[in-house]
Amino acid sequence: MRIKLLACEIFYREFCAVVARSVHRVDVQFLPKALHDVGQAAMSGRLREAIAAVDESPYDAIALGYGLCNNGIVGLSARTRPLVVPRAHDCITFFLGDKQRYHDYFFSHPGVYFKTSGWIERGDGLQPIGSADNRADESIAQRMGMLPTYDELVEKYGPDNAQYLWQQLGQLRRNYGGLTYIATGVEPDDRFERQARREAEELGWKFERVAGTLELFEALVNGRWDDDRFLVVPPGWSIQPSFDDRIIKASPGSSGEAGAAPASRPTDSAAATEAAERMLNQNTSQDRKAEEDRGR
Repeated sequence: MRIKLLACEIFYREFCAVVARSVHRVDVQFLPKALHDVGQAAMSGRLREAIAAVDESPYDAIALGYGLCNNGIVGLSARTRPLVVPRAHDCITFFLGDKQRYHDYFFSHPGVYFKTSGWIERGDGLQPIGSADNRADESIAQRMGMLPTYDELVEKYGPDNAQYLWQQLGQLRRNYGGLTYIATGVEPDDRFERQARREAEELGWKFERVAGTLELFEALVNGRWDDDRFLVVPPGWSIQPSFDDRIIKASPGSSGEAGAAPASRPTDSAAATEAAERMLNQNTSQDRKAEEDRGR
């Protein structure tokens, strides 16, 4: 099977590690982390453009390395291939490997800010995406990183703006009391953990290191798309929030993108998944037969 993977660059090390060991051919395109900071409409628009730019003909499926991410993937669809996306609220589910584990940790550790190798080496200092209007919607924490000093704010934004931003960062710090570093095993050494620990100390926050996992990354690139962990969206259908513990569902019809192909319409999302899986199995069987013919 051949898969096109569109993923957030926060996952760069993790996806590179699992793609190298995948049983399938996976072509990867990483998109900037700053997409999360421009608002739902702008993020969805950029992802829609990325999907539309894919030449779907060589692929059996398009996989998304994104969670629901403040509805940034809502309305997305592919034209002629299934679209596969994990059932995840955000990237932390990827790193912890399971939406239930994330749920349990989240509610037992209120006020925790998460860090990973990707968030540390790619999360700060990125160029904002979009127009000046979109940049106004970016969160302060993501635009500047977690730990600017007051003098740094003055130097970068001027004294008047620095005063306002310093007050807002004070609010942010009061809402959090802990920093959890998730280690997934792809780190070269302890440099990222040490940086996260140092940031927690400077903020006066509790630090914790937890072991992450590559299970969800591996399942996505190896085609192990069980319905509990993944949504397989048929061509022409779109991703929608399900407002329950399944997080997302497939809905008939695209969200209005030009060029979306009409699709047969099963009656519910479970039937939609079955239809997409039948297409994948058919494509895989055809690929296997073609390889056997070439070997004769």
